[in-house]
Amino acid sequence: MVDTKKTGKNTKANQMWGGQFSVAPAELLAKINVSVGFDKQLYRQDISGSIAHAKMLAKQKIITEADAKAIIEGLKAILADIEAGDFVFQDALEDVHMNIESALKERIGEAAGRLHTARSRNDQVATDFRLYVRDALDAFDGAFMALQRTLLKRAEEHVGTLMPGFTHLQVAQPVTLGHHLLAYVEMIGRDRDRIRDARKRMNESPLGAAALAGTSFPIDRDYTAKELGFAAPMANSLDAVASRDFALEFLSVAAISAVHLSRFAEEMVNWSSAQFGFIRFSDAWSTGSSIMPQKRNPDAAELVRGKSGRMFGNLMSLLTTMKGLPLAYNKDMQEDKEPVFDSVENLMVCVQAMTGMVLDFSVNKEEMEESASEAYANATDLADWLVRELKLPFRDAHHITAKLVKLASGKGKKLEELSLKEMQSIEPKILKSIFSVLPTIDSVKSRTSFGGTAPENVRKAIAEAKKRYLK
Repeated sequence: MVDTKKTGKNTKANQMWGGQFSVAPAELLAKINVSVGFDKQLYRQDISGSIAHAKMLAKQKIITEADAKAIIEGLKAILADIEAGDFVFQDALEDVHMNIESALKERIGEAAGRLHTARSRNDQVATDFRLYVRDALDAFDGAFMALQRTLLKRAEEHVGTLMPGFTHLQVAQPVTLGHHLLAYVEMIGRDRDRIRDARKRMNESPLGAAALAGTSFPIDRDYTAKELGFAAPMANSLDAVASRDFALEFLSVAAISAVHLSRFAEEMVNWSSAQFGFIRFSDAWSTGSSIMPQKRNPDAAELVRGKSGRMFGNLMSLLTTMKGLPLAYNKDMQEDKEPVFDSVENLMVCVQAMTGMVLDFSVNKEEMEESASEAYANATDLADWLVRELKLPFRDAHHITAKLVKLASGKGKKLEELSLKEMQSIEPKILKSIFSVLPTIDSVKSRTSFGGTAPENVRKAIAEAKKRYLK
């Protein structure tokens, strides 16, 4: 058991905290306080922010050009060491920022201490984290576009491939596989809209807000914002260090995107089952069973479906952390990074796995088409014909069609297998031309309203989607 009163008598106080502290923190405080195990992911952003800050300090004559040059060269050398795997992050230095600053001091000496002029760890952390989330949003925009491109490729292959459309997981009306895949192209298009919208809103720089109140040094926040690719500096120093809504918005975008991926994954799990038999994954995207040699399990799709829960939990975690915090910075906010890091990692895996699965699966067209003609999926076409040709009110046509379905079901027939005489026993005005709208392919071809499943619509929709999304 750890002695909570132990202060680590042989350990020096953290020198970054200044002269007020003469001994190290209690062992458990040190354990709960350290964040370098996860925030070291921010090393690129931390070094970029520090280089921009050093340039600005020299431009404003707050530090000398010589010191700025030494700082920048030292930081670039540290970056090279980290990326080469030659840098050892130390828990004793608490976080990525102190690790880099300590390494810089070892390399260039006294000049390193001038880097933190007119800056606090509060605005430093906020800047690094915004840069990280911005980079993640850019990466996801590209990854989702790649998924859209793959969906469009498969949709082109299956413009006319018939399949059942479902409501309540019951066969409803026939559609085409191309049309079905385009539904996900549109969902992902909205995900990308949210990504770009979130990026625009969070693209302001906290750097220069210092601890919470700004600084008395004559800094140029516009300069550092421009150096780091931000649209502008944040307008309020308290808001700059205290806000994490940019992280919450990313987690919200990730959660909504995960819903879309999970829904498609669920469909692929169903479609690849023996009960559906619509698609088949290759060996590269299937797993076996330790006891049942015949099994081909769609584990990748199931994991995409399952990981959505992590994305929802990460959003709820940070919402809960932030909801009661007074302005400005509080140490609770150290808990902001792990949920974001986890969602970035897992959502990217899900997007890339989904792209691979969509590209991989083969389609059993015969099984899909046969299923599309089952369960009286053409009943609505019959009702529409009654309205269009016999000028009946739709509700009357609906009632007549329901009776015809009941008649066919009782005889073990499909609607198109009923004779004209049998149909006329329900509605005497029915004509032989009714049979022209009942074949599945004719049902699909008739859905020509904007956004409908007719193959000619699907071809146009694919061309339009390419213009909107693949740029």
